[in-house]
Amino acid sequence: MRRNSVDIRAMALFLTVAFVAAGALGALQPATRIPSEVIQLTQFGPALGVGLAALLWPGRVRELLAGPVPGRSRQGVLLLVTAPLIIALSVGAYAALTGDARSTRPGAPFALIAAAQLIGACGEEIGWRCFLQPLLRTRVGPLAASVAVGVVWGVWHVQVFAGHPVYAGAFMTATVSMSVVMGWALEGRRASRLLLAGGFHALINLGMLLFMDEESGAVLPMVLFGASCLAAAGLWTWTSAGRARSAAPEPAQAPAPAPARIPPIMDDVR
Repeated sequence: MRRNSVDIRAMALFLTVAFVAAGALGALQPATRIPSEVIQLTQFGPALGVGLAALLWPGRVRELLAGPVPGRSRQGVLLLVTAPLIIALSVGAYAALTGDARSTRPGAPFALIAAAQLIGACGEEIGWRCFLQPLLRTRVGPLAASVAVGVVWGVWHVQVFAGHPVYAGAFMTATVSMSVVMGWALEGRRASRLLLAGGFHALINLGMLLFMDEESGAVLPMVLFGASCLAAAGLWTWTSAGRARSAAPEPAQAPAPAPARIPPIMDDVR
C-alpha cells in the first residue's frame, strides 16, 4: 500500500514538472539564441521531473531507473535500425505521392546537431521510457504501458494541437506507435535503456529534420510519418507478442488419476 502511494505521488509530481518545466524552458529558448534545429530546451522538462522525484523518493526512483524486470533483451540493435526505416518509408511514400524527394540543409554543423539531438532525446527519454514506462509496467502489460506513455508523450507536445486536426491526430498516432516500438524493444532490458531510447528518438528527430517538412505544419508529411510509425508498431507487436506467448511456460497439468483397482473376480467354487 505504501509503495502504491509513493508511485502515485511520484507520477503526479513527474507529470506536473515535465509539463510546466517544458513550457517555461520553451519560453526561455528565444532569449538563449540557441537554434531549435540544434536542440529544444523543452526536452529537458521530463529530466527535471525525474530529478525532483529522485530528491523526494531516491530509493524508488533508483529502482525504476534500473528497470523492473531482470534479464536482458537482444532487441536494441533492431530498435536503432527501425528509426531510419520509418524515415525511409515516410520519405519514399512522400516522393511517390508528390514526385518530390525533398531534403533540408541544416544551418548548423551536422555533428553539433547530432550530438545535441542525442542529449535532448535522452533528456526526454529518462522520463518517458526510463521512469514512467517501468512505473506503469508494474501494473499493466507492456503494450498497455507503452500506449499510455505514448498518449502522455503526445499530449506533452501541446503545441501540435494548435494546427490542423488531421496533423494533430497523425502526430498522436506517431507518438503512441513509437512508444509501442520502444516499449517492446526495451522490455526485459536493464542496461543501456536510456542510450537505446535516446538513440532511437534522436535518429527519428534527425531524419525528420533532414527529410521531412512536418515542422511547417504540412499535413501530408505528418500523416505519412504517422502511418509509417503505425506500421512499425504493428510489426513489433506481432513479433514480440508472439515471442512472449511462445516463451511463456505452459500451465502444469495435474497427473491423470490412476485407474481404480478392480478386485479379481473369483470363480464360484462348486
